[in-house]
Amino acid sequence: MSTIGDNSQLKSIVERIEHIEVEIKDLQDGRGEIYTEAKSNGWDVKALRTIIRLRKLSPDDRAAQEAILDTYKQALGMLA
Repeated sequence: MSTIGDNSQLKSIVERIEHIEVEIKDLQDGRGEIYTEAKSNGWDVKALRTIIRLRKLSPDDRAAQEAILDTYKQALGMLA
């Protein structure tokens, strides 16, 4: 751990973190507005969130996750 000797560096770090926190809040607000818009246009927000989560996965990871889900559905008699 470094010694607290350079107050200007510390102040700069704190201010940069605060700035990033404001940007993150603004981005989260913007994301919320987009979901609200989607809902008002008839889109299912829960499904959109699921699609966005799945798109973040690699094709292999997505296929593995879907296979596990299908296995569980089969075991519970949920597949036709």
